[in-house]
Amino acid sequence: MARPLRLEVPDGLFHLTARGNARQPIWLDDSDAAFFLQTLTTVVERYGWRCHAYCLMPNHYHLLVSTPRLNLSQGARHLNAVYAQTFNRRRSRVGHVFQGRFNAILVQRDAHLLELSRYIVLNPVRAGLCERPVDWIWSSYGATIGALRPPPFLSIEAVLAAFGHDRRIARERFCTFVSEGATGSPWGRVLSDLYLGDEAFVAEHSRAGCLSKEHPRSQRRPLRPALGDLLVDTSGATIALAHREHGYRLAEIAAELGIHPATAGRRLRRHEALS
Repeated sequence: MARPLRLEVPDGLFHLTARGNARQPIWLDDSDAAFFLQTLTTVVERYGWRCHAYCLMPNHYHLLVSTPRLNLSQGARHLNAVYAQTFNRRRSRVGHVFQGRFNAILVQRDAHLLELSRYIVLNPVRAGLCERPVDWIWSSYGATIGALRPPPFLSIEAVLAAFGHDRRIARERFCTFVSEGATGSPWGRVLSDLYLGDEAFVAEHSRAGCLSKEHPRSQRRPLRPALGDLLVDTSGATIALAHREHGYRLAEIAAELGIHPATAGRRLRRHEALS
């Protein structure tokens, strides 16, 4: 099975998540949750991350982090491994705490930092765990609006700066901003389970160095044209364009054209022999 691509971008902004194994809880009481945040503090300090928003849900977590250095994977592995080992030891448990590896989406900062900072802190409200985001103490909302003391790993400056230089006014505007986004979600605009941004942003970061065949084709070629747009006819030249240039499988091409894969293969070989 192909391994999901993990981008490493200097000063990249990432939405980082991990879920409990088989959707089971990743913490059982407040002491577990507090230890997770303690571990996050260590990771942020050790790897130089900046955490702009977070939310610890019963069976998963959300982090919005900037990585000045190329160490997203290293830091995420440290966070999950240290927490899982300690959680199991304290609970006299064995086995996985998290389901698979972490998931990370590279985010276009100017366009989506605020959107994600709002989405993340509204998670417990959407899940029916509380009526207001301020009621959920395991997120960055309370610290961002000044209701709670910020934990040492949290950097609220980038979020509040977008709402003005006066800290009090910025916090009021952030409250209003969050309250206006209770039903919105950015995930319908995520491309290849990897990018949240416009085409120029995706093109900039989908570099040739990422094109290893061990990763899913959709992540290696996130901006490739839709197959229906490429197959303007059934010629070998068109099949070659879709297959050789854009990485579509012959079975996919044949299904789109309504022909047998062997027929598509013969037309491709005939075209290449004449070229």
